[in-house]
Amino acid sequence: MTFEAALAAAPDTARDRLDQVRGLVHAVARDLGITVEETVKWGQASFVPPRRMGTTLRMAAHEGGVALFVHCQTDLVGRWRSQFPEAFAYQDNRAVLLPTDDTLDEDALAVIIASTLTYHRDKRG
Repeated sequence: MTFEAALAAAPDTARDRLDQVRGLVHAVARDLGITVEETVKWGQASFVPPRRMGTTLRMAAHEGGVALFVHCQTDLVGRWRSQFPEAFAYQDNRAVLLPTDDTLDEDALAVIIASTLTYHRDKRG
């Protein structure tokens, strides 16, 4: 399966939000001076930052919205939950949930994306 096929497999109601997030991921990566590889992991459209820089960000349609998944052994979701308690819903320590029928806080989401794409670099200080 290709990245494009993973997006095409999503319900129509999620595609606009998936496209919006995709554009934001690339904009944030550009601002960070990096490129991300688009691939498919666990059947989900995924963005892989440069090695030793960050951790993979996966996205997929999820229960009436879109979910952005990170590796569950990171502390990212806990940080986001503390930083943006009202902006998003969260799923355990693995995902931030984005509705498809509401305005998206792109500034907060850009912080979430940047922290994912730079997770390992930032841990090293």
